[in-house]
Amino acid sequence: MKLNISYPPNGTQKTYDFENEAAVRPFYEKRISAEVPADSLGDDWKGYVLRISGGNDKQGFPMRQGVLTNRRVKLLMSEGHSGYRPRRSGERKKKSARGCIVDSNLSVIACIIVQKGEKEIEGLTDVTRPRRLGPKRANNIRKLFNLTKEDDVRKYVIRRKIEKDGKVVNTKAPKIQRLITPERLQRKRCELAQKRANRAHQNQLKAEYSEMLAKLQKERADARAALHQKRRISSRKSNKTPCQAFCG
Repeated sequence: MKLNISYPPNGTQKTYDFENEAAVRPFYEKRISAEVPADSLGDDWKGYVLRISGGNDKQGFPMRQGVLTNRRVKLLMSEGHSGYRPRRSGERKKKSARGCIVDSNLSVIACIIVQKGEKEIEGLTDVTRPRRLGPKRANNIRKLFNLTKEDDVRKYVIRRKIEKDGKVVNTKAPKIQRLITPERLQRKRCELAQKRANRAHQNQLKAEYSEMLAKLQKERADARAALHQKRRISSRKSNKTPCQAFCG
């Protein structure tokens, strides 16, 4: 069985193949996120403690946290689940996944060193591999260099060199995310002013419409009253006797 072991403080990662089953037997029946002493892996691993972070079985199916079994099961997966990529919006599908309990059917177990032992592991803890890419978000850059809000973040972004044979060495820098600049503040003020103008225009249109509606209702009410008055007068004339009509 192979163990893919990483050491985050140094940014290193290495895969070890242990043919002796007794060396990896302490990992059996352990779940993801469980911490296991690595003394059984050899004398160089005395004092090391590894945390299981995942793994794959011999057919390539990944382990899933929360599936309390050591077998392969079928789960109804949707967008956002690991091991499944939907082809359409809202699509769901049953896919196979391995449970979160380690057994002998796994081919690779991913582990993280949480406690370092006495000896250094060659290629893992004795070397440091710097980060290839720096942070992109403005607040993360400030946190990395201990900057204040008054400092210009654009001067501290980490650039990387692009070297090609026979070409001039260029540098690349990531686009800073969530960067607040005077131009951004001006655009924001413009957007707010536009929203206020639209709201005032809508209120004005609403007031004009209410005034027009009230005027129309008053005209209709006056027309109905005039028609009613006209009918009353005509009904009075029709109810007069011939003598009253002649005398009137």
